[in-house]
Amino acid sequence: MKNHLLFIIATFFGLSVSAQSTCETAMDISEGLHTIDTIMGQEPPLICANNGNIQNDNPAGEWFTFTADEDLLVTITSDLEQNSGGDTRVHVYMGNCDDGFVCRGGDDDEGDIGNGYLSIAEFVVWQGETVYIVWDNRWNSNGFDFDLSVEEYVAPPEPPVTFTEMGIDGGGQKLGAVDMNGDFLDDIVAVSSGEIRINYQTEEGFDFVNMNNPAPAFLPSWSLTAGDIDHNGYNDLIFGGGQGVSFMYANEDGTAYSEVSGDEYVFCQRGNCVDINNDGQLDVFMCHDVQPNVYYINDGEGNLSFIQGGLGEVANGGNYGSIWVDYDNDGDTDMFIAKCRGGNSDAKINELHRNNGDGTYTEVGEELALNDPVQTWSSAWGDFDNDGDFDIFIGASSFSDGEHKLLENNGDGTFTDVTFGSGIAGIEGTGIENITHDWDNDGYLDLLGMGGNYMAGNGDLTFTQHEIGPGNGPIGDLNNDGFLDIVSGSTLHLNDGNENNFLVVNTTGTASNLNGIGAMINVYTPNMEFMRQVRSGDGFRYMSSLNAYFGLGQETEIDSVMITWPSGLVDVFLDVETNTTLSATEGDSPLSTENESEEMVNLLVYPNPATDLVLIDVPFAFAQMNYSIFDMGGKMVDIGIVNKNTINVSELETGAYIIRVDIDGKIAERKLIKQ
Repeated sequence: MKNHLLFIIATFFGLSVSAQSTCETAMDISEGLHTIDTIMGQEPPLICANNGNIQNDNPAGEWFTFTADEDLLVTITSDLEQNSGGDTRVHVYMGNCDDGFVCRGGDDDEGDIGNGYLSIAEFVVWQGETVYIVWDNRWNSNGFDFDLSVEEYVAPPEPPVTFTEMGIDGGGQKLGAVDMNGDFLDDIVAVSSGEIRINYQTEEGFDFVNMNNPAPAFLPSWSLTAGDIDHNGYNDLIFGGGQGVSFMYANEDGTAYSEVSGDEYVFCQRGNCVDINNDGQLDVFMCHDVQPNVYYINDGEGNLSFIQGGLGEVANGGNYGSIWVDYDNDGDTDMFIAKCRGGNSDAKINELHRNNGDGTYTEVGEELALNDPVQTWSSAWGDFDNDGDFDIFIGASSFSDGEHKLLENNGDGTFTDVTFGSGIAGIEGTGIENITHDWDNDGYLDLLGMGGNYMAGNGDLTFTQHEIGPGNGPIGDLNNDGFLDIVSGSTLHLNDGNENNFLVVNTTGTASNLNGIGAMINVYTPNMEFMRQVRSGDGFRYMSSLNAYFGLGQETEIDSVMITWPSGLVDVFLDVETNTTLSATEGDSPLSTENESEEMVNLLVYPNPATDLVLIDVPFAFAQMNYSIFDMGGKMVDIGIVNKNTINVSELETGAYIIRVDIDGKIAERKLIKQ
């Protein structure tokens, strides 16, 4: 029964019931529906609602108290059908009438019913605590109903990673966390009109340099991309603007930049540096918002040729978040485009372009059921279950055409929707930046996105939601401690770290592009396998580190590190220590395919992955062929003579191997995946 009726009955029988007009006479209430006839009592002492406007000329309030007998999550709401069209505001305090109050909660306009001006406030009350609930007359003094409901409060788990904040010197937009002076330490890159401002990481901290450059034709209003286009040892910067693309080339010692801007109209969104035609040179791809995509092919001298079409042909664009990833594990890099456009338009249908290995691409999104119409600005690809292939998270920027999706890579070039039960379904936040890294170094990739939500990966394609504080921004290791940090605005959020182990890998290509962008890196420990791919440009806007960061959890030994370069060469590094940085140069490992003769370069091992039999396709006549197979710790597990170009691998355990073939004294090595 409503409290005003209880008050009338109590008064008639002479019972003692407090009025709620002042702090001292606040009415103690419990769960249920309550009624205010008129707001006419003592004005609230603090404005706790999200609308902080001052009171009206005759401020007043109605006062209530609530005491919890256990830890409770309390919801106060006037968002009820009987109040439709009303306008309310509520404040919740901790403290007392004599010593003053502090805000515990409050709300003005979170309601949905009627005109949307009703109130919903949610707050925690600990066992034995009393809170004061005060409705004011800021918008009206008329009566209304409100409901108080409670549920047991379950504290969220402690976040697996915490951060310490520090300010960043210099102005400009902090868009990059990437090495800019060739020492493989991540630096902070900021851009403003006519200036590139870099905080170079040193052993002592940061060395801030403000480079005064002529204002480029196009500022990075939408995306920043980095990579060494002209092969001089210093990363260049690519600015994606609303009208075109500006290339900022680093000079021979990385101390200044010169601009090259084309006159082509490009409404840029995400940009990437990647070797599109796999000729060993770094090219540049740009998503076009209102036309087919564009890309720039490198001639080997740092000169770029503009091409439009062929990698996203929709006439009215809608191309937002491109990411280059070898989704089918065939050794070349494919490209997924997260697309965003309202209405009934092909421009909002996501696309996946499979690399055919010959410089051409085929759109396969439809046949793989990845052609979702969900409005999304970016996707995050990572091996979320550590099974040796890349899974995908597609983050919605609006729920008008679909929600967040999580897809498991089946290992055969197809995907299965595993959103339900993953912890992703039902996340209400939306956003434009979706990225994946292992921030707590537990060995499982985490997600940051969905409006700033941090989802800790559990290693089995499920995630646990946490609040960690930092917003979105470029990601890098800004104090060289093996734990990834986040740059957000003018604040550097330094990862506090923990006892987990790690490995950092930086790559230098020789036959491949100098950055090693596109290289696939597999790290094998006695109990786990980890995989990363070197990428320039993930998420939507920012440029994060070109180093590969591996959290190893409690693994204390590394059996081997295998790098499959964009050229197709494979390096295997043994005796790598944990909690160190591996500086890998293409062809510089104990087990490398670099020194093959020209004849052996075209040798094929297939099917790969294999189950029972492996065929060796030899492009020349020979007398005898021998083979040996090594596990990723360098141990030989099989040896013999190849009979009829066939090797039986059925007895091998599931995993990765190096198969070495000796054909009349000519040696070739290939990576082999045993299913």
